[in-house]
Amino acid sequence: MACNYYKRSRLLWLLVFFLLIGFSPAAWHPFHVSATEMEYNGKTQKLEISTKIFTDDLEAVLTRTYKTPVDFSNKLRKQALDTLVTKYITTHLSIRSNGQLQRLKFFGWEVDHEAVYIYTTAETTSFNPRNIAIENTILYELFQDQMNIVHFIVNGTRKSSKLAYPERKLQFSF
Repeated sequence: MACNYYKRSRLLWLLVFFLLIGFSPAAWHPFHVSATEMEYNGKTQKLEISTKIFTDDLEAVLTRTYKTPVDFSNKLRKQALDTLVTKYITTHLSIRSNGQLQRLKFFGWEVDHEAVYIYTTAETTSFNPRNIAIENTILYELFQDQMNIVHFIVNGTRKSSKLAYPERKLQFSF
């Protein structure tokens, strides 16, 4: 009887061990997605933008793109990470209003559990919400199943859309 108990106990520990290995950081999320929220602030005439990307995916793409190890938990490399994140986000996300490119300005980033939030703004003195074009290719160089969700808010009205690899552009009209 005791022998069966130990066998079951040992089997249970092996099962737990393999389950934990299966849930390693590389396997935490079975899909590849980013979410970007853009809100037009008419008072300041700025677009306020936040982009959420899984930390392990962002580390992998920055490491691959810029050929340098990236670890968002290493606070000593914050300035170097600021540079890499700025280059990446401004290369893979763009906004046009009436055909005019809205220049993105990096504001900062923060890690929240398993994701990194990247904050950018854009001065919008020539912004017209009737004709907005977004190009978003975040993580396209890593994943062929990548999906990028975009939410755009103008005067409290929210519109959302998604891009699935290889789609690059979407339009909003308010």
